[in-house]
Amino acid sequence: MWTSEDVARDQVRRQAAGLSTQQVARAVDEAVARVRETREALRSGAGREEFAPDPEELADRWAARLTEWRRVAAHLAASGAGMYDGDRDQEGSAWAREREERRSEALRAHAAWMERRREERDELRAEVWLSAAAGRLVRGGAARAGLAPEEVLVQLAERVAVDDDGSVSVARFVPGRVSVAGSEER
Repeated sequence: MWTSEDVARDQVRRQAAGLSTQQVARAVDEAVARVRETREALRSGAGREEFAPDPEELADRWAARLTEWRRVAAHLAASGAGMYDGDRDQEGSAWAREREERRSEALRAHAAWMERRREERDELRAEVWLSAAAGRLVRGGAARAGLAPEEVLVQLAERVAVDDDGSVSVARFVPGRVSVAGSEER
């Protein structure tokens, strides 16, 4: 969901809070060294142990962190501030708001997906084989209502009532088209 740049911006923004210009400069130097090390490891094939992080992903992350540390250093230089304050960093704050909106939207979408999955688990799909006599009755009722036989069976199933003793019944009804609002048309 998050790119290396997203992760780096968030991480650097949190780490930079309250750091002085000199501390940010040291962080830039460290990121430069880490980028160089990860690129060398990538070229040499080192770090390909079974549980080691993916060297390409690690190189991308350090490159993204370096870019963000440099942006923070440039912000401090341009603003003349001696210490990084994320609230005064308009670009960083705008990005953080955008990231939070994307996160919230992703959480809403996930919650909606989970709700659909819960609903689907409650659904019942069945193939019904009716005797010839019952099939003729359902087809006849469906034809009079202008419905497909399957639609009549769905309406029948939606009206099923189960008593406390386990007996199943369906009250008499006239099959009909269901409007968008959920009320039947005759």
